[in-house]
Amino acid sequence: MATIRHQVSIVTPPTKLYQAITTENAIGSWWDKPVAVKSEQGLMLEFRPGPGHGVLKMRVLDTIPDQRVEWECISTHAENSPASAWTGTHIIFQITQREGGSALNFRHTGWDESNEYFGFCNYNWGVALQALKLYCESSRS
Repeated sequence: MATIRHQVSIVTPPTKLYQAITTENAIGSWWDKPVAVKSEQGLMLEFRPGPGHGVLKMRVLDTIPDQRVEWECISTHAENSPASAWTGTHIIFQITQREGGSALNFRHTGWDESNEYFGFCNYNWGVALQALKLYCESSRS
């Protein structure tokens, strides 16, 4: 299985970066605004990235304040949706304090790298993480 990896230096404290990847409004400022749903399986984040994808459901597996967040994709999608390759994958945000800010080590694990959407999703995660960087470094966040 393959892993999409990105590392982003962000001029912001770990606390602010952690908030940007754990609160609904903040996530919606750099990606797609989720709806948090509590269930017997724990906390779920439901995203609606567009009509071709349906509802993208992420189970929050782990949160360590100012350090780490892990989601597991538990939804299924039509084969013609890039999200179809996400079922069973994990998205991990690892935060490290650095001089002058934070380093974000991002991983989207569990991919079949021969999947036609691997490159597409890799590119779009890069775009989303740059939006996260801009959000955290701007005065509006």
